[in-house]
Amino acid sequence: MIKLAVIGTNWITERFLAGAIESGKYEVTAVYSRSLEQAKAFAEKFKAELTFDCLDQLAQCKEVDAVYIASPNSFHAPQSIQMMKQGKHVICEKPMASNYTQAQLAYQTAQENNVVLFEAFMSPYLPNFQQIKSHLPSLGAIRKAHITYCQYSSRYPKYLNGENPNTFNPEFSNGSIMDIGFYCVGSMIELFGEPKSIQAQAHVLDSGVDGNGSIICGYDGFDVVVMHSKTSDSYVPSEIQGENGAILAEMISIGEKVTKIPRGGDKEDLTLDQNANPMFYEALKFAEQVESNKMDDHAVERSLLISKVTTEIRKQTGVVFPADS
Repeated sequence: MIKLAVIGTNWITERFLAGAIESGKYEVTAVYSRSLEQAKAFAEKFKAELTFDCLDQLAQCKEVDAVYIASPNSFHAPQSIQMMKQGKHVICEKPMASNYTQAQLAYQTAQENNVVLFEAFMSPYLPNFQQIKSHLPSLGAIRKAHITYCQYSSRYPKYLNGENPNTFNPEFSNGSIMDIGFYCVGSMIELFGEPKSIQAQAHVLDSGVDGNGSIICGYDGFDVVVMHSKTSDSYVPSEIQGENGAILAEMISIGEKVTKIPRGGDKEDLTLDQNANPMFYEALKFAEQVESNKMDDHAVERSLLISKVTTEIRKQTGVVFPADS
């Protein structure tokens, strides 16, 4: 059993731990929060014995094998590096770093300390995302793709009322492209690799982060249009078009439904049953790497490319984080 600690006590941590426990690979051992009282309350839910309000103490704790990090984005890379330097394996929520330089440093630290660093990007490990990948060749030459994730943020009204929630605050390396836009860019890179060209535009809020945006990424023979927004909703599925047909993916981030439409043929439902908790699969994948003490080279390459592309997107749209300097 992997003795797991968590940094962060929000809903996403609870959801990840539910998947991790279901996998049968983990024992929840420790909880960190800036408030020791909050750490203890969270620890009781998962029968964790150890609680911390000091990151140094957690990093040095011999009872912990691995750490799941779900703090605000700007803390992801620094906290990952701190844990890895003390020999801890790390599964870090996406985005794993504020920018490409930080991402490179984080993976360098993992290699130097012979530990696993894994970005908690759940989409590629979902059975229904794998359906998209496995059926791509049947579409023939790819000619167009449209990948979208637009969801009105529950915190946007607070921002409009003059508050400064983390979601729309550059201090925390946040905004649309670093949040739900990540799923679009990540899915694109998992399916097609690194784009040859990037043209990005965004609506930048007064706070300094993007509320929504669009990107056109060029590949050999086709382009991918990415649409992301935290200030509006969309009900349109993502679509990949080939010369022999198309694949539609509803909520590509969690793989709700996958449909193939052959050119001149009938629709085919490719959707598979999958765990109701999409984080179950990334928990399994991380455990596999920890048990073998070897990082998945493909996952590392994908993570670095996502960071490289999102950094370039922010450069083009004028979104700057304190971490960039």
